[in-house]
Amino acid sequence: MSQHAIIRGEVSFRAGDGPLIPIPDGPVEMELAADSVTFSWVETDGTHESAAIPRDEYERYVKEGHIKLVNA
Repeated sequence: MSQHAIIRGEVSFRAGDGPLIPIPDGPVEMELAADSVTFSWVETDGTHESAAIPRDEYERYVKEGHIKLVNA
């Protein structure tokens, strides 16, 4: 299921075993699965990026107001 949202504040993902990497503030498209959420966005240089986080982290970010859902 695809959903649009706005990132406002700290929302991060981990690439493999590396450090946390922030998803930049701004619009994202999300694909929700039972156990994870995949975000897609466009960087300021036009590069398309994507990242996935566990569903429980997604729910925490929404509750804290860092992810604001948008009606498409």
